[in-house]
Amino acid sequence: MSGDGRSDRNLTVLDGSTFFISDPSGDVEAVNADGFFHADMRHLSTWRLLVDGESPRTLSSEIVDYYSARVVAGVWEEDATDATISITRERFVAGGVHEDLIVENLTERPQRIEVVLEFACDFGDILECHERPAKKGRVTRHAGEQEVTLRYKRGDFVRETAVRFGEECAVNRERATFVVDLAAREVWRTCVDVVPIVDGEERPSRHACGDFGKPAPYMPVSLEEWLGTAPQLETDWVSLRKTYDCSLLDLAALRFQPLAGNERTLPAGGLPWFMTLFGRDSILMAYQLLPFQPDVAKSTLEVLASLQATERDDFRDAEPGKILHELRCGELTILGDQPHSPYYGGHDTTSLFLVLLDEYQRWTGDSELVRSLEQPARAALRWIEEDGDLDDDGFLEYSTRSAEGLANQGWKDSDNSMLFADGTRAELPIAACEVQAYCYDALRRTARLAREVWDDAELADRLLDRAETLREHFEDAFWSDERGHYVLALDGEKRQVDSLTSNIGHVLWSGIASPKHARATAEKLMSPELASGWGIRTMSSGDTGYNPLEYHNGTVWPHDTALVAEGMRRYGFREEASRVAVALLEAAEAFDGRLPELFAGFERADRGAPVEYDGASRPQSFAAGAPLMALRTLLGLDAEDGTLRVEPAVPEPVGRLALRGVLVHGRRVDACS
Repeated sequence: MSGDGRSDRNLTVLDGSTFFISDPSGDVEAVNADGFFHADMRHLSTWRLLVDGESPRTLSSEIVDYYSARVVAGVWEEDATDATISITRERFVAGGVHEDLIVENLTERPQRIEVVLEFACDFGDILECHERPAKKGRVTRHAGEQEVTLRYKRGDFVRETAVRFGEECAVNRERATFVVDLAAREVWRTCVDVVPIVDGEERPSRHACGDFGKPAPYMPVSLEEWLGTAPQLETDWVSLRKTYDCSLLDLAALRFQPLAGNERTLPAGGLPWFMTLFGRDSILMAYQLLPFQPDVAKSTLEVLASLQATERDDFRDAEPGKILHELRCGELTILGDQPHSPYYGGHDTTSLFLVLLDEYQRWTGDSELVRSLEQPARAALRWIEEDGDLDDDGFLEYSTRSAEGLANQGWKDSDNSMLFADGTRAELPIAACEVQAYCYDALRRTARLAREVWDDAELADRLLDRAETLREHFEDAFWSDERGHYVLALDGEKRQVDSLTSNIGHVLWSGIASPKHARATAEKLMSPELASGWGIRTMSSGDTGYNPLEYHNGTVWPHDTALVAEGMRRYGFREEASRVAVALLEAAEAFDGRLPELFAGFERADRGAPVEYDGASRPQSFAAGAPLMALRTLLGLDAEDGTLRVEPAVPEPVGRLALRGVLVHGRRVDACS
């Protein structure tokens, strides 16, 4: 995923894939990428409050809950030292938007003021809102009594936004004007609803006037239940407690229902541009959450299985058995301009689906789900053995067929992420090292499920044989004696793409690395070229393509670093794993408990704090889950044969560390250092 996020200085409230981003005053200007979004479409691109023709002065701006925010502003008369009017805006998002306006006369004399709300909608598809949308349809506006309806139509595709006012006002197609007479010290209240209308169906806010500060009871799992059922963290590290709470809250905030008519919820990819279902992100986030909220993995597996590809479709890079990369429901997707209905251009998600299925069963003992997903799992295996391997050499290679698809289809999916050490771009098709590693892990894990749950010993033996063959071939093809590390990939000519990257940590995490090369791999990951002091860089600072501010070629991704630490732990490098995990948690502390999608790869010793990456999503699902995986690394948590194995390696400066109530096979168990 790549895109432009918005700064934390903005005011953001969300309800799953519905969200509202404004400036700190609560306003949205048509010139930027903020607004109110629902179902992958922007339903407000301008939203501005004026009092007597001027913008009030913002005094405070706060997010109260992830779905509500409050702004307090004041109005000063010319040459006055004190405000004469206060305005409070209380905003909720839940389906639609509900905003309460509270105006108070702060003086002992009557006042007449004019309150204006300006609004507009460009109906931009979220995939085009990074720039000014070039719309092919037509926008019309209809003003009624206390209501304005904005309508976009392109062929049979219709979306509408209804703006409704709770008080009598003068309404035209661009603004509503309230003339308010206030007695001394009087308070005046009104409310406004913004209702998205999809195919004629209104989706109003589930909040009403006076609901501000109340819990949101409409989620299948309430926020209180979500937090209350997670293990309780005990630690002497005060900021770690905040990071833990922020991670759980961010993942709760990102929850949405990806399928209409299905109550299954799981966190979306990330705010703002990835508030939808992503295969890789969802799987890794669910994996991170297993010791904390295992039901997310069940929902993820069921939803992804229901959307598994059943036929070849070049436009969507789909083949039978493949697990999706991205699902969208906006104009560009519905009308066929973009392939996200869903799009299957992720060459690692199918293997990761099988990895999650096995890990879920290990933690929960839920063999019934494994039995119910046997056919999707077998279809995934067929994809690995057939369409996933383009030239029958035993490796999984990708080469996009879609004109609108991704050139690179591993987790580093930007156009220039596959570079040789000298900075030259690798040519397709590409066999990425971590894609082979995930495949190896998937084959071994699915062999266990075949033997223990599906009662298919023949399949289990065949998968283990294939995994061992893959491991041997991987060792021969991907290890570079000259460079002393596993290479990033093989290009279309089977040449080693020899840059040094964080991907080799995924090789450890998946268990495909040979024992003789595991130590060298860990040492490379801990070298100054990859270890920034805050985490693991995506590319070595010694390679030509390195840029500490480039999306996949030098930045630090929290989820990536967390996987590296887990990979080190898997091979017994517990001290190194703990150092990486603690560095990541210290980065979270510097980000006030909320890790972004990625941050700059500058050396820690050269700067006092990690440097933000402009455009990083926050909250973002597997970044929010990264501290949870770091805790798993520090405590050495694994589920084996229905029991919780705890092998802590907590550095002394961290102090006491405990998770009370980790759920394993339906039983609550404590894990303590």
